[in-house]
Amino acid sequence: MDVSMIGLIVAVIMLVLLASGVWVAITLMSVGLLSMLMFSHAPAATIQSTVIWGQSSSWALTALPLFIWMGEILYRTRLAKDMFEGLTPWLAGFPGRLIHINVVSCGIFAAVSGSSAATTATIGRITIPELLKRGYDEKTTIGSLAGSSTLGFLIPPSIIMIVYGVAADVSITRLFIAGVLPGVMLMALFMGYLAIWSMINPSKVPPREDRVPILQRIWATRKLFPIVALMIAVIGSIYMGIATATEAAAVGVVGALLIALFTGSLTRQSFIDSVLGATRTSVMVSFILAGAAFLSTAMGFTGIPRELAAWVGTLGLDKFELLLALTLLFIILGCFLDGISIVVLTAAVIMPITQQAGIDPIWFGIFIVVVIEMSQITPPVGINLFILQSMTGRNIWQVAVAAFPFFLLLVVATILLIIFPEIATWLPDTIRQ
Repeated sequence: MDVSMIGLIVAVIMLVLLASGVWVAITLMSVGLLSMLMFSHAPAATIQSTVIWGQSSSWALTALPLFIWMGEILYRTRLAKDMFEGLTPWLAGFPGRLIHINVVSCGIFAAVSGSSAATTATIGRITIPELLKRGYDEKTTIGSLAGSSTLGFLIPPSIIMIVYGVAADVSITRLFIAGVLPGVMLMALFMGYLAIWSMINPSKVPPREDRVPILQRIWATRKLFPIVALMIAVIGSIYMGIATATEAAAVGVVGALLIALFTGSLTRQSFIDSVLGATRTSVMVSFILAGAAFLSTAMGFTGIPRELAAWVGTLGLDKFELLLALTLLFIILGCFLDGISIVVLTAAVIMPITQQAGIDPIWFGIFIVVVIEMSQITPPVGINLFILQSMTGRNIWQVAVAAFPFFLLLVVATILLIIFPEIATWLPDTIRQ
């Protein structure tokens, strides 16, 4: 049978299963198994068990549950409240004043949580009521949090970077290093937009509060010490070559437990809840990765990735045209799937094409993370939108409209990454040298 017909049949089966509400992991395994049984003579059951076991026992995956557990522990502490109180005196003088606190808080928390959803929930439960109480514009407050919380994907340690690293077989440590400058760039874009918005709409920004003396500001900064120390311990140990991503994750868990202990948040119940929450998320992600690994192997037996890569090669697309097509593909997929599912569903087909085009896999990892960040704030399946909907009582379309300017800023960030790839590659190349 023609490979294009095989690909069409496989795509239809996958879409039917996903539309029927079948779990993503089960869908991936089922499609892989059916593909091998229908279109190859390889021992499907033997290959499935071997691939799933090999994927599940991957050393790189050990960092995943540890970083997830670290985020679960921190979610149950008063860290977000301390960050708000520590940052408030310093941001009050910025154009737009405390509206920037969502961006800075999300950027800081992203550096120790690795999860966009956890960043949204943790920061939002403190900043939304505080900013609304002080008279800040509700739409901008919600939108800035929706956009800024996507930094949980980009600023390391990032769970989705671990997923991409495992799926694409690239260095997770180098991915973490590569995510720093793009993360800073996004924060600058968000804060720049909020500053300009506040100057255009001065009536929507409350009057400046009394100036806080410098000594009082410095004293308030002490509340940032725990999270800054944890950032240095986790990210600093990776950048200085002291620890691998997995070892840094273990350091992060110990640090998070100490913070919870010293802030009085570590109780028997909170400890059990954090372990159960981390276990549920880790099992879900590992299950999806196992299914994706088997599907990738099955696709190799059918010849679809090889033929697709060859077909794309015949189109004569240059690198920019290919990246534009992939950007549109990921944006469309993001309207219906979460970020992790997008990575594992597309890795088997996309990676051969990007390798043939000569695209750096580290750079492409950052590119795909930035594009997938958009999926967090695009309806109808935007995880951050759902979280903010439940927190604010607004419907999902109102939240999506509030987040739309930040979606456009993510598009701008994607364009900048394509035009200036050194934003993602300079730091890992420099540190490696």
